[in-house]
Amino acid sequence: MSAAPLGRLEYLYVASADVERDLAYYRDVLGAEVVWDFREFGTRVAAVRLSERPPLYILAGHRKAPNVLPIFAVDDLAKAEKALRRRGWEPQGESVEVPDGPCYLFHDPSGNEIALLGQVRPRVLERE
Repeated sequence: MSAAPLGRLEYLYVASADVERDLAYYRDVLGAEVVWDFREFGTRVAAVRLSERPPLYILAGHRKAPNVLPIFAVDDLAKAEKALRRRGWEPQGESVEVPDGPCYLFHDPSGNEIALLGQVRPRVLERE
């Protein structure tokens, strides 16, 4: 595991009530670069670059707004999971697959949702 316990903040996964409208706002009003726009599995998810460095800002049509999910990426998910579990960390169920790789969701004590991503296919959607 890297020096930071959750690796690097890779994405801010932001709920969108209307991805088309929100994407137009970020692109046309704020001047964000559209990195990718993905329509699959009955939803739309689009990524925009709002800052010089990561994280990408991802508009997610399948999440209930308002909601922001920080996604932290590690190079070795099994190693990170093992180290975190030794300290009492518990994921919210089994890992799920996202385009970049396997991902665990979990909550902090206040109920804030966080994701830990094993980035085995980095930026796969940017190549399409």
